[in-house]
Amino acid sequence: MPRTDVTQMPFARLYPLLVNKALKKGRTREEVDQVTAWLTGYAPSDLARLEQSAVTYGDFFQNAPAMNPRRTQITGKVCGVRVEEVQDPLMREIRYLDKLVDELARGRSMEQILRK
Repeated sequence: MPRTDVTQMPFARLYPLLVNKALKKGRTREEVDQVTAWLTGYAPSDLARLEQSAVTYGDFFQNAPAMNPRRTQITGKVCGVRVEEVQDPLMREIRYLDKLVDELARGRSMEQILRK
């Protein structure tokens, strides 16, 4: 699967969309930050700073301080595509975050989402 424009889009444009998806379902910004931090190793303060920067979504993932080794336990479909079957490593990381936010929006407990 070839990379799409999403990797070149600004993090500052895409991250608020993830937050809004969760907010619409009664979850919080803090919860989105928590699942993002679990996945990437960024602290919530890093996320806030990056939202004010020009960093691309691709660079956000490529420069993540500590991708969680348990992220491979994230399975299921996002936009009709099984995340574990995404061949492009960068797109797979992006889909992992999409899936975590989907699970948050669907009301799963934080313990389930964080694969504890």
